Amino acid sequence: MHTRESATRILLADDHALVRRGLRLILDAEPDLTVVAEAADGAEAIEALAAGGVDLAILDIAMPRMTGLQAAREIARRFPTVRTLILSMYDNEQYLFEALKAGSSGYVLKSVADRDLLHAVRAAMRDEPFLYPAAVTALIREFLARDRDGTGPESILTPREEEIIKLIAEGYSSKRIAETLTISVKTVDRHRANILGKLGMRDRLELTKYAIRVGLVEP
Repeated sequence: MHTRESATRILLADDHALVRRGLRLILDAEPDLTVVAEAADGAEAIEALAAGGVDLAILDIAMPRMTGLQAAREIARRFPTVRTLILSMYDNEQYLFEALKAGSSGYVLKSVADRDLLHAVRAAMRDEPFLYPAAVTALIREFLARDRDGTGPESILTPREEEIIKLIAEGYSSKRIAETLTISVKTVDRHRANILGKLGMRDRLELTKYAIRVGLVEP
């Protein structure tokens, strides 16, 4: 029998309060699970985890300031004992692969979260991956494709460049990006030039389209 003391302690991060409330109702109804913290974006989630006392972070993939994918990478680096699950509205192979590369235990579609979330949480706590059926098919297809040509798509941007491209796509000026990331405007401009060069792009519009495609911002 589980007590609240032995329950899995969960952090919920989603920028929609209504979504958090719905997920909290599902999780808190279970005797072995308890939501101990909430966050409205990835950066808030990292701050909340620094206080300790969390076993699992459930992260919405598309949040302001820092996406769920960016937060999952940071959590894997800074809080290796905290497991992560990515929540997404999108049945998107690119997002799925990025979630797994970020060290996440699973990828849960919001449309079926009432059915899948509890399974995913318990699987993560057993150190088992959780994937919905179509995701398993996608992974097998990707594995076979890589096996045939011996390659796989790797992200060509550094984590810092991803931070900057996300903020550019969200409409931040160089000055505001510099303030947000506590770096100089000159450094921001240098990164922007590097990003454009790496991606072979010319302007903010193309960068924004790229950021949407790889899941850094919502369309």
